Amino acid sequence: MLTAGESQDPTSPVGAGQVLSLIRDGEAVTRADLARRTGLARSTVAQRVEALLAHQLVYEAGGSVSTGGRPPTVLAFNRSAGVILVADLGATHSRLAVSDLAGAPLREQAFDTDVTRPPEEVLGWLHERFGALLEDIGRERDDVRGIGIGIPAPVAFSRGEPVAPPMMPGWDGFSIPGWFSHYYDAPVLVDNDVNIMALGEHWTHWRDTEHLLYVKVGTGIGCGIVSGRRIHRGAQGAAGDIGHVRLAGYDDVVCRCGNIGCLEEVAGGRALAARLSAAGLPAKTSRDVVALVRAGEPMAIQAVREAGRCLGEVLAECINFFNPGAIVLGGDLAEAHQQLLAGVREVSFGRSLPMATRDLRMGSSQLGDRAGVIGAAIMVIEHVLAPETVDRAIQAYMGGAPRRRQPSH
Repeated sequence: MLTAGESQDPTSPVGAGQVLSLIRDGEAVTRADLARRTGLARSTVAQRVEALLAHQLVYEAGGSVSTGGRPPTVLAFNRSAGVILVADLGATHSRLAVSDLAGAPLREQAFDTDVTRPPEEVLGWLHERFGALLEDIGRERDDVRGIGIGIPAPVAFSRGEPVAPPMMPGWDGFSIPGWFSHYYDAPVLVDNDVNIMALGEHWTHWRDTEHLLYVKVGTGIGCGIVSGRRIHRGAQGAAGDIGHVRLAGYDDVVCRCGNIGCLEEVAGGRALAARLSAAGLPAKTSRDVVALVRAGEPMAIQAVREAGRCLGEVLAECINFFNPGAIVLGGDLAEAHQQLLAGVREVSFGRSLPMATRDLRMGSSQLGDRAGVIGAAIMVIEHVLAPETVDRAIQAYMGGAPRRRQPSH
C-alpha cells in the first residue's frame, strides 16, 4: 500500500484527488463503491484511500449496512484536517472568519475598517486579527490550509493584486499573496468583494441557477456575475463594475473616477448619506441611511426608492444583455429591501424584454453581510481540494505523516 512518503501512480486517470471528490460529494463512500464508480482495480483504490488517510483528508467512520458478511468500512471527509482564514474587507466595515474545510465558520468577527489606509497597515491589522481568531479556537498557523480575501476593488485574480482601485490609494499592483507569504505557507486567493459575495450566495441558496447577478448596494455599487455556475471576472478582473455606468440626466454629478453621472455617485450609500446630511438629517454612512428608513423618515425612504429606480435603469440593460435567471440584492442598502426592491422592479422589469424577465427571480440576499466570508471560504476550499491540487500535494509530500487531528463527526 501507499505510505506517507510514497507517490501515487501518475499514469492512472483517477488520482487520489478525484477519489476525495467522490467521498466529499457522497457519491462513493466505501472502497467497493469507489472501485465501481472509478473503474479502478481494488488494489489501486486501496492505494488512493491510503494516501488520503495518511494526509488526514479522510477517516474511517465505521461500517455500513451489510448484505451479508463483514460490513464495508465507510469513508468520510475530514473537515477538521485544517482551517481556512477569510476576510471580506469593505470600504467602511469588514467581516473576518476562520472556517473548517467544509466552509462552516468556526469563529466570526465584524469590525469597522478604513481601506483607504496603506496596504501594509490594513494587512498588518488583518494578520493580527487572524492570529487572534486562530488562538480563540485552539488552532495554529501550521493548520491554515488557505487564505481568502475580498476587497472593494478590481483584482488581477491570478496574481492577487488590486488593479487601479478607486477607493484604495496605494494598493494598485500590491501583491497581497506576497505579503502574507512571510507568515503563512498556504495559498492566498484575492478577489473583488462582490465576487465572493456572489459565490457565497450562489453556493448557499442558488446552486440550481446557472446564471445569476449579485448586486451589492453599499457605500458603492458593484455586481458579481455567476455564469454557468462559475464566477465571471473578465479579462482584467473588472467585470460587473456597474457602479460606473453613466446615468442620463446627471451631468452635474462628478464621480471620483473622473467621469460624470456614474450610478455609484448617484445611488450609492455614500452619495445618499451626503445628500441626506446636507438636508439636515444625521447620515454619514449607508448604514445611517438604512436606520433613517427604518425609523420612517420620509426623505430617506424617498431617496432609497429613487436609488432603486436608478439601479433599475442599469439592471434593465444587464437583464437584456446577460439574461440572468436570478438577481440578488445585497449590501447595506439592501437592508431597506422593500423600498430598494420596489424601485428596482418598477424600472428594470418595465424596460427589459419580456422574454428576459419571464422566469427571472429577484430578491434580497439571504446571507446578509456574511455572504462575503462564506464565499471566500468556498473559493479557497474549492482551490485547495481540487483533484489536481490534492494530487500535487500528495506527490510532493516526502516527509513523515502530519500531526493528526481528530475528525468532526
